[in-house]
Amino acid sequence: MKTNPPFDEAGIEYQHARITHWNAIAQKRDHWRGMGHWYHRRLTEIYKFLVNPNQRILEIGCGNGDLLAQLQPSRGTGIDFSPEMIERAKKKNHQIEFHQLDAHDLSSLEGTFDVIIISDTVNDLWDVQRVLEQVKKFCTPHTRLIVNFYSHLWQLPLSLAQGLNLATPLQAQNWLTPEDITNMLHLAGFDTIRTTREVLWPLPLGAIADRYLVRLWPFTYFALSNFVIARPAAQPVEKPSVSVVIAARNEAGNIKSIFERVPKMGSKTEIVFVEGHSRDNTYEAIEKEIPLHASTPSLLFRQPGIGKADAIRLGFEKATGDILMILDADLTVPPEDLPRFYEAIASGKGEFINGVRLVYPMEKQAMQTLNFIGNKLFSMTFSWMLGQPIKDTLCGTKVMWRKDYEEIAANRSYFGDFDPFGDFDLIFGAAKLNRKIVDLPIRYRERTYGTTNISRWKHGLLLLRMVAFAARRIKFV
Repeated sequence: MKTNPPFDEAGIEYQHARITHWNAIAQKRDHWRGMGHWYHRRLTEIYKFLVNPNQRILEIGCGNGDLLAQLQPSRGTGIDFSPEMIERAKKKNHQIEFHQLDAHDLSSLEGTFDVIIISDTVNDLWDVQRVLEQVKKFCTPHTRLIVNFYSHLWQLPLSLAQGLNLATPLQAQNWLTPEDITNMLHLAGFDTIRTTREVLWPLPLGAIADRYLVRLWPFTYFALSNFVIARPAAQPVEKPSVSVVIAARNEAGNIKSIFERVPKMGSKTEIVFVEGHSRDNTYEAIEKEIPLHASTPSLLFRQPGIGKADAIRLGFEKATGDILMILDADLTVPPEDLPRFYEAIASGKGEFINGVRLVYPMEKQAMQTLNFIGNKLFSMTFSWMLGQPIKDTLCGTKVMWRKDYEEIAANRSYFGDFDPFGDFDLIFGAAKLNRKIVDLPIRYRERTYGTTNISRWKHGLLLLRMVAFAARRIKFV
């Protein structure tokens, strides 16, 4: 198949001028530092939050390779069209491979990557959409593409700094907004997950401005750098298997209904019960039902610790399905709704499917008024903190890929063991991995057996603590 050449005559002239320009900048930086190092220090902090170490990382427009090296990749690959930049990158960072290539034609580059970075490069490109299309071939379904570029609100101060020889001089730049990049990502076959605005004061003593004020209205609109995080457009997965994990405590009266009502999904549906120190005969009820439903693969474990989070972690550890589902044993979320969650994740519409109880009218005793109001307030707060809409943080039904959960568990040390519910551990973990979170509304039902294990005031205070915790570990970083 014949491909179009990357440039016409005007494009060739444009690229030649920029290669010459960046070669000169590389040589200038051998003896000149300017004032940009505070900006780049903050940029590195942001990328270290967004990108976990020991991943395969490709950086487009890597310059001297400093950012890429500080992200500690398991395989690091940097490309830049400036031979002078690449020469210096190779001398400084021997553990990373560098290639002198133009981002508009990456046909000679091979492999796939977990993370692809385009940092402060798109404003300088001849054809942004073409570059994004070139990048697509190096993606797996779980690859994250991170693009950052400066806001043109800063054009005047940046021009003044360049005129005073305090900042790197630039040639004429593309005028791009986050909406422009989101649109071109869509045209190139990507879905945007979220956008953020970063760096309010790229100078000394900027910690408060860059960590806190830039997150708040109206300061956020004056940020220097726009970040856009995207993934390859969704591709359906053919009949993945499912594990439905159920933490069961004092739920003996619901066990028979669970076996009868959990539907068959994908290539195989197994039920994983974790019984948690019940005062009734929940464990015995599960033991009795398992042989009566031989066509449903089932596992049963006694919970060693306490709390729902501990139970769900054990269930996830023992589960064998490609997709992990949480179903509350009280059946307030009907098992018959689980195929909707299955379709949403297997089709690629989302990577973390979060049940939402706060859309449809509820049965009379399903949720008390104060609990409903509290859930609404917490959902608004967490949506703001995570940068993705989370309408109901405490709905028990959550669905994710097992391989994503394994990454969340492997990186749990970032947040620590802070969550007795388990919901926030998973939501925060998915957000930290930049997974696409999708809300799925369901109709919430009354209990038909037993009483709730949730204490409104005790657990409400815990939720407030988690808001403060999440703000420190996710929003104000």
